[in-house]
Amino acid sequence: MFQKNNGRKLSFATSFASAAVAGLIAIAGSSARAQEKIAGEYLVKYKTNSFSTMFSLKSTPALQVMDHNTAGQIMKIKVNPAQEAFALAQVLRNPNVEYVVPNIRLRAFLHSQSEVGALVKLQDQYANKVTRVEEAWAIAGNKGSKNVLVAVIDTGVDYGHESLKTQMVSGYDFVQNDSDPMDITGKANPGHGTHCAGSVGGNGVVEGGIQGASAEVSIMPLRFLNEEGGGDLNNGIKAIDLAIKNGAKVISASWGATVPQAQAQPLIDAVQRASDAGVIMVMAAANDGRNNDTTDVFPTNAQTDNSISVSASGPNDEKPSWSNYGRANVHIAAPGLDILSTIPGNKYMRLSGTSMATPLVAGIVAFLKAQDPSLSGREIRALMQLTGAKAQIEVACNCRVDMLAATETILAKKLFISPAAATMKSGDTKQFFGTYAKGSVSFEVADTNIGEIDSTGKFTAKAEGETSVTVTDSSGATSTSLAIRVGNSTGGGGPGNPPGGGGGGNCPLGDQMMCDIICGIAPELPFCQ
Repeated sequence: MFQKNNGRKLSFATSFASAAVAGLIAIAGSSARAQEKIAGEYLVKYKTNSFSTMFSLKSTPALQVMDHNTAGQIMKIKVNPAQEAFALAQVLRNPNVEYVVPNIRLRAFLHSQSEVGALVKLQDQYANKVTRVEEAWAIAGNKGSKNVLVAVIDTGVDYGHESLKTQMVSGYDFVQNDSDPMDITGKANPGHGTHCAGSVGGNGVVEGGIQGASAEVSIMPLRFLNEEGGGDLNNGIKAIDLAIKNGAKVISASWGATVPQAQAQPLIDAVQRASDAGVIMVMAAANDGRNNDTTDVFPTNAQTDNSISVSASGPNDEKPSWSNYGRANVHIAAPGLDILSTIPGNKYMRLSGTSMATPLVAGIVAFLKAQDPSLSGREIRALMQLTGAKAQIEVACNCRVDMLAATETILAKKLFISPAAATMKSGDTKQFFGTYAKGSVSFEVADTNIGEIDSTGKFTAKAEGETSVTVTDSSGATSTSLAIRVGNSTGGGGPGNPPGGGGGGNCPLGDQMMCDIICGIAPELPFCQ
């Protein structure tokens, strides 16, 4: 189906020196965020007319159009460093340009790896045990469905692997721009994408092999991270858009970058496009041991109706010290420490990271979709939170996913409320629903000082504090949410809040000094006012 030359590598431009800007970059380069930028490359989001915008960009001196993503209405440009500020000012002056951001590096969220012995046993997969995967298969009478397509956007997948080849469909390689998304290993990539694919849907048919949470599933490998586990914003966005176009029901994304929200806007827009299309995007929270409520990490902090952000847990439902967390921006935890799964060459390895927790959740989501295809990401996220096993991990539900408990609710068509947890600001509103309700429904708030809810389920936050919402249907069945938190300062990237910890102010380039230069050239730009 595919063929790959293992010797190829993705390279990035490294020169970014104009006399006017070199000093600024030297200062900015001291920060971790500056290292995420790819020198001289920018993404231009245009509003409507791609032809006129491209014509305008191509006629701009010192600027080259390198790529065009029509689905995202984005053009990648490269700017001559000697005239960088002047060229960007001309682009930003274009009335059909919505915004411009630097093209940034994205990386796989792999924390560590360890070898395994020659003999691998299915019972070694503690993650499947604690999430009760096999019990869920037993009561459902199936292991998922090939009708559910999961896009694994990553370093590619060894599509010939003994535990994966029965699940594979055609994919794409955005690193080399061909139809061969083979997972090419390197010093920093032991087979990250192949490992993720195994957690989603390893088939379990090979003696000494492994099985994923949805052992019956279709997997589409989309490679945009290279053999060193790195890629760029432009290709990550294109991979998401191709997954949407090709009919993926779930996207597994175990990668990202810690950058200000302004720099990540095209990626946030892509997650929103997936959500609007009904695609459930499952994303890793990162491995910095930081609180994502006060740290900008994307795409995981892109809060949309159908997205799920995942923290890692260990064998005893503990949070590994390296796993990111957050009550507002991380939805659930899943096993991510010493996870046994596939790597290229019909081999297996234990890897650790929120990268490993994410595809397990993606596999569980795929299995739950197989039981009821009508369930949305919003509903599945709420269901997993309401039925999760309680854990001392600071996420929205303080819980770890339990596939059996979620499956039982679906098979019994038991009423459950969504959202199950939320963090809001005073004055914000949120719509609540009752899934599997019989007849009409009514809603009630536990503490009306914190918020009020109308007959349609529209909740309005009034004052700081915590409350809960209960839905009741005509049969008398009820379901009560977890904590609905209201606070005027919930941290960066949180729902309804500006980003925190990312800096950049109103500067769309994430570099205030560069914006200052541009404002000297084009003071009429909005961020210069």
